[in-house]
Amino acid sequence: MYSIYYSDESCLTKETTFREGSWIDMFDPTEEEIGLVSKELDIPMDFLTAALDEEERARVEAEDGKTLVILDVAIVEPDNSGNFIYSTVPLAIIACPQHMVTVCLKKNRVIQDFVSNRIKTFSTYKKTRFLLQIMYRNATNYLQCLRQIEKISDSLEKDLLRSTKNKELVMFLSLEKSLVYFSTSLKSNETVLERILKYSYPNIHVRKYEDDEDLLEDAIIENKQAIEMTSIYSSNLSIIMDTSASIISNNLNIVMKLLAAVTIIMAIPNMISGFFGMNFVDLPLATVQGAFYIIGAITLVICGIVAFILYKKGMFK
Repeated sequence: MYSIYYSDESCLTKETTFREGSWIDMFDPTEEEIGLVSKELDIPMDFLTAALDEEERARVEAEDGKTLVILDVAIVEPDNSGNFIYSTVPLAIIACPQHMVTVCLKKNRVIQDFVSNRIKTFSTYKKTRFLLQIMYRNATNYLQCLRQIEKISDSLEKDLLRSTKNKELVMFLSLEKSLVYFSTSLKSNETVLERILKYSYPNIHVRKYEDDEDLLEDAIIENKQAIEMTSIYSSNLSIIMDTSASIISNNLNIVMKLLAAVTIIMAIPNMISGFFGMNFVDLPLATVQGAFYIIGAITLVICGIVAFILYKKGMFK
């Protein structure tokens, strides 16, 4: 599907026609929609279909006065177990002489922030500024996702201290994979941002306006910060993953040690009852009145002594 928007720094309105200065947002478009937009705006088909490939790399390309910028954006999706998976998808931004077009295979927070009018003072007809605002928002979105990953990691680390299961390990592995995706995508985005800063492309005149160049530099700084945070969090997760198996094994050993101690104590009554349960005439205490209580008392004393010895040995800790 696709939607047409137009804004003049005061409000964002939804349009029904491809008016000059409008922004066309395409989300998982069909072949018919791609063909229509390509024909109406004279955009090469490969520009519109580039972001529909999840493996498409971030890059900048220009053709016939139109500029294609592909960035990797962070997305959050629920998995089958109810947890959230962080990954990245390509976002294509096409700057045309009269229009701006964005294409993405999945919904993402970057575009939704503009559609929901969370980003103030942006105009769809100021294509260069709009493009740079998307880049800046994309970098800050990575930082927000990284902070969320940090919170999840801290919570999992606390649960891991008293866990004997693999659930926390699996979630740690998922977070570590997400950071790998983030690291690769952020480095690709950094290359795109620096190329735009160094070189001139049709419809991207960064050096023409000082404010635009400052905004691009801010986006580069935020992107570099996200790369550094990703590296730090990835190192922390690697350390946790290296020690988590030992922690879980140690917790399991504590449980097994406790079970072993209980088993030893419970074996004493079984041994004594098995001995006195034999069918012999000359069995000790066989003719003594109240023998059951005497044997029970002796059993409790022996169990108590063994339990005390095991306690001193640290079997219950």
